[in-house]
Amino acid sequence: MKKKHKVMADMPEGGENPLSSAVVTRDRSTLDMVGEAIKHDQTMLAYQPVMQAVGSQSVAFYEGYIRVLDATGRVIPAREFMPHVEETELGRELDCLALEHGLKALSRSPGIRLSINMSARSIGYRRWMQVLERHLKRDATLGERLVLEITEASAMAAPELVIDFMDRMQKHGIAFALDNFGAAATAISKFRNFFFDAVKIDGQFVRNVHASYDNQAVVRALVGIAKQFDMLVVAESVETPADAEFLISIGVDCLQGYLFGAPSVNPPWLEELRERSRA
Repeated sequence: MKKKHKVMADMPEGGENPLSSAVVTRDRSTLDMVGEAIKHDQTMLAYQPVMQAVGSQSVAFYEGYIRVLDATGRVIPAREFMPHVEETELGRELDCLALEHGLKALSRSPGIRLSINMSARSIGYRRWMQVLERHLKRDATLGERLVLEITEASAMAAPELVIDFMDRMQKHGIAFALDNFGAAATAISKFRNFFFDAVKIDGQFVRNVHASYDNQAVVRALVGIAKQFDMLVVAESVETPADAEFLISIGVDCLQGYLFGAPSVNPPWLEELRERSRA
């Protein structure tokens, strides 16, 4: 008989797996941290530039990532909490806060364009829609500088809901991007019915793409699909000049990743706002 794994061997008969218990405790701690951050308004956006691939390689727009502060004031990136809260009420509240922060930034800085992440689950969330409608009512031009990013998995889980929402938002000039393109099973028959203006190729296919023939084949195919539907193509997680060079050569329109800058809670336009306020 095969020897049991050490963790299982140490578990008492009829007892709880200590590894499972540790995971539950960690998840509960994460939920508590996020809940406290929301309660005390300890959230912000970190902004990462999305660069034009050709020409001057200037900033096309910025993506705003939601961040929370823990009890010590440390800024916690989304990857450390979003998987735990995405399907919960906290996830919807974070979507509301991300949208609120983003729209306020657009209002204060007319020269920028921002993309904000959202889940398809938030489309039917009343407060999220109220945030959007309130800001658009104050300034109808905000929609023209707003990009809403919806993950491929989220969009394909509720395609009719997303398509209807996108149709209603067209009058406001809001652009839509399909995030993590290629990471989920996209039904092309449904894909053609969406109103996505852009796709963002998932980073797992972009990292080290210059040296991976398999990833090159996947990225070429994804670019081909997007171009067929006249969509802007953004490559995420671009980390080396060699990867950027390959992506540009096959027609990728915009590049995003640490090669051009990490997400920052102090974007360039904030200093401009401070200088204007001091003048």
